[in-house]
Amino acid sequence: MNTAAEPFVRLRNLNVTFTGGRKPVQAVNGVSLDLRQGEVVALIGESGSGKSVTMRTLLRLHPPRRSQVTGEVRVAGRDVLALSDRELADYRGKMVSMIFQEPLLALDPVYPVGAQIVESIRRHENVSKAEAHARALALFERVRIPSPERRLQAYPHEMSGGMRQRAMIALALACKPQVLLADEPTTALDATVQIQILLLLRELQRDLGLSVLFVTHDIGAAVEVADRIAVMYAGRIVEEGTARELIRTPRHPYTVALLKSRAHGALAKGARLETIAGAPPDLAALPPGCAFAARCGLAESACLQSRPEPVTLAPGHLARCLRTDAVAALAPVAVG
Repeated sequence: MNTAAEPFVRLRNLNVTFTGGRKPVQAVNGVSLDLRQGEVVALIGESGSGKSVTMRTLLRLHPPRRSQVTGEVRVAGRDVLALSDRELADYRGKMVSMIFQEPLLALDPVYPVGAQIVESIRRHENVSKAEAHARALALFERVRIPSPERRLQAYPHEMSGGMRQRAMIALALACKPQVLLADEPTTALDATVQIQILLLLRELQRDLGLSVLFVTHDIGAAVEVADRIAVMYAGRIVEEGTARELIRTPRHPYTVALLKSRAHGALAKGARLETIAGAPPDLAALPPGCAFAARCGLAESACLQSRPEPVTLAPGHLARCLRTDAVAALAPVAVG
């Protein structure tokens, strides 16, 4: 992993507000995040916490008439929010590419998967159809799709879920991007296939030197693949640190709650699965204080009055919480 001071991907005070409904919905609220070359960063949290919205901003996939995006989004020094339509078309897939959560919806149902990969390669590079086909075949072999030549001719609905996800990874890698966005790539798969896909992603990342932003609601999956983890809640990053730090010394009550709700931990102890009481807040009417306070057993009156600023616990380890010392007492229970 390159630990150079200047990150390859830089987000600063990112805000994304959707304006299509009766009330504006602030899905992302002041997010700052770095991704260095060769690094894997995982964004974790419950559905609706702003993970995928943050990721999609890097490709400017939000509808411009129904969304407002402010802040700084830079990739390799380029201002992504200032790219023209022509520049954006060249940037997508070539500089930054994405593995979507449901490949059956992301892949075009009326074209063979191989044809879609060939089209993507020829869109970005001046190569013949035969050369693009050869590269597509090599990609299928790389992601370990059986009978790759035959599968290139298959339509998305003719593939299994795991095979479609591998094809989606091949498509995302077709034009040799430097940044790979993985939006919950294992959610719709069974446990065995999930592990295979996670191992494949980590192997490809190491072999190709990719920078990866990995979105998941599964903290166990994040620990398996990520160098650093950022925990999101109600559109904000509430804790960030190395995977090792967040597992061993979590300092935000939401991170602790996510750790305690891991299924394998409950099954190993023969106990019932723990859940997080309550529900996330309405993003169209966020409370004035800490957004997690209503679900937090450690909340005090101060937590309800103002949003906490980040507290530096160690170099690179931050938490937005007024009671980090009290949270420390809960950490051994969560880790155990």
